[in-house]
Amino acid sequence: MQRILTFTALVVIASCAPQAANQTQVDGTTSVEPFKVGTFEIQGTPTVGIVLRDALIVDLGEANAALEANGVYDEIAMPDEMLGLISRYDDELKPRLYEIVNNVVGNDLLGADYVHRVEDVDILPPIMYPSKNMNAAVNFYTHACEGCTPEQLAARTRQRQENRGVPYLFLKPTRGAVIGSGDDIVMPYGRDRIEWEVELAIVFGREGKYISASRAYDHVFGYMVAMDVSDRGGRPPGGYGSGQDWFVGKGHDTFAPQGPWIVPKEFYGDPMERLHQSLVIDGVTVQEAQAGDMIHNIPELIEYASSLITVFPGDVLQSGTSGGTGAGRVERATGSGYLQAGETISASIEGIGTLTHTVVAEEGVPDDLSGAQLPPTRTYRPGR
Repeated sequence: MQRILTFTALVVIASCAPQAANQTQVDGTTSVEPFKVGTFEIQGTPTVGIVLRDALIVDLGEANAALEANGVYDEIAMPDEMLGLISRYDDELKPRLYEIVNNVVGNDLLGADYVHRVEDVDILPPIMYPSKNMNAAVNFYTHACEGCTPEQLAARTRQRQENRGVPYLFLKPTRGAVIGSGDDIVMPYGRDRIEWEVELAIVFGREGKYISASRAYDHVFGYMVAMDVSDRGGRPPGGYGSGQDWFVGKGHDTFAPQGPWIVPKEFYGDPMERLHQSLVIDGVTVQEAQAGDMIHNIPELIEYASSLITVFPGDVLQSGTSGGTGAGRVERATGSGYLQAGETISASIEGIGTLTHTVVAEEGVPDDLSGAQLPPTRTYRPGR
């Protein structure tokens, strides 16, 4: 079930095996382990924390207080939301986060009472909520040719490579649409043509406008897994507009899963060299792709997006999805090319993590609606 929360909690996640304690550097210039950052609910309470080895969560505030207790370290207030961490990371917080990880790992404090197991907490959206959630449409060659034969895909790819043009971007809502791993994806009432798309999400760390591709990564904070859930049912016939309705197609509640956490860029490297993303529905892999399938690379997406609007810390840009969406009609147990209530989705990016969601049908729609709302698909497309 989707959670409606008015709080935000932060978590730092370390993902690699620890080095020996005598190798621990406590000066904050380096971290003994790569880490990730995220937002979590612990025992019903919003908690700022650190997670080590994708298994243990350390309360960030308490760990910082313990570090400062001996009087050696300057006092630094920890942020109470992800936007605060991102905006202060490069200028102030990065060395302190390194110091906390080094202290906990190097001094074997994993048994402290402020350490919790990941399975004992709820994973929330890392950013609650981005001011902008930008998305690249049709940015993978295989997605631009869903259902094509290998020969058709090769021909279409050659044509697109010769005339790539500029990226096509659209905006999705944030609050209401953005959900964390474990939350349900809700199929709107009567809307039965819902598709899945796994995507890499770029999280901005610095404000910028007219950012050149050569400087693009200077403005990146890190990366997370995302999904662009889409309603392909279209608009009812009649009225204004006959083209694709992006509000209908992309804007429903729960249609922007993000997380499970963010990998700071220094621990991930160049996504154009290592990206490997996949999506599994009830055990069937329906999408799998690497960055080489992208039509416009990440620096180009950032350059284009920032030529239109200023990007701010915590803004998100999703880089598009590959072939294997519902339009490709990948064979699944349900026999449907669209999502079905009860199915479980796992969207993964190697080196970042996995989003897991259950699909449910919307319930509790009031019976006093006037008709001035998007009707269920079956009422205006019978038999389809």
